[in-house]
Amino acid sequence: MATLCRPAVSVPQYVITMEETLALARSRHAGHPQLGLALRLIENTGVRTRRLVQPIAATLAHPGFEERNRLYATEAKARVPLVVRRALEDSELRAADIDMIVYVSCTGFMMPSLTAWLINTMGFRADTRQLPIAQLGCAAGGAAINRAHDFCTAHPGANALIVACEFCSLCYQPTDLGIGSLLSNGLFGDGVAAAVVRGTGGHGIRLERNGSYLIPGTEDWIAYDVSATGFHFLLDKRVPGTMEPLAPALRGLADHHGWDAADLDFYIVHAGGPRILDDLSTFLHVKPEAFRHSRATLTEYGNIASAVVLDALRRLFDEGGAADQARGLLAGFGPGITAEMALGHWSRTP
Repeated sequence: MATLCRPAVSVPQYVITMEETLALARSRHAGHPQLGLALRLIENTGVRTRRLVQPIAATLAHPGFEERNRLYATEAKARVPLVVRRALEDSELRAADIDMIVYVSCTGFMMPSLTAWLINTMGFRADTRQLPIAQLGCAAGGAAINRAHDFCTAHPGANALIVACEFCSLCYQPTDLGIGSLLSNGLFGDGVAAAVVRGTGGHGIRLERNGSYLIPGTEDWIAYDVSATGFHFLLDKRVPGTMEPLAPALRGLADHHGWDAADLDFYIVHAGGPRILDDLSTFLHVKPEAFRHSRATLTEYGNIASAVVLDALRRLFDEGGAADQARGLLAGFGPGITAEMALGHWSRTP
């Protein structure tokens, strides 16, 4: 049975606080007719600090999509190897032991994928499978776990490496003045993460079942408008209310496994915002404390897209993990509107 091992997470060195974000919004959009609403929405995110790959002055400039995408590739190559090495160490494996690399990112584009560069530079075998996922947004962290689980199930004894690389600040568009865009300017942060799914052995979550669910007719609620200046993030005001239709999908997955989604021992979910976590608590009938790790990621790093679930899981490991055989749920939410869900037991003994 495949085991999701301890994730390694790294965030950039440049910090922007909530207070600095609000001050920038006031100064740059002083004449905006809905500035007051935007400020309230940003304050309500609960994000206290975020990390950026560039100083704030460089982040606010827009040198063009070509330069931003070049910076994305440069920063990915500079930052991803560190988390990959740590994830391999934590799983007690070598690069040569990995049979597939799942790379998820929605904030830049490379072809060939960074997976090819990793194989060529970090000692992975030439026959390592590559699975880049670019268009699932924040849900991709959950999808990466599920596709790695599927691979290890189909190939008993195989090992998969998951890598999430998100530089959301490189998608900042100074000309986008919609409320959703202004909110995203105060919500998203940058970060990279990696974790190994071992086909045998390992300490962490013993993955047992996974599933996907898409809310019909919501494909334009979270989207990119791609233009000459890059990726323009579109966020519908109805997105925060999506936990009500998604909670039954989470309960259904647990029901099929003979579990009660309201009575599990740990929950690792994507923190798109506080409303997501509050509603999930309500509709799953679990205490708000159950999502403390997701909320901590949101507070300290902001929404780091596909890397959120890995960072929340890292925090559970840092807390000492769960009891042996404790039952848990992982879930990522993103464009579609899509949920990627997984169930598993905590294993303390490799």
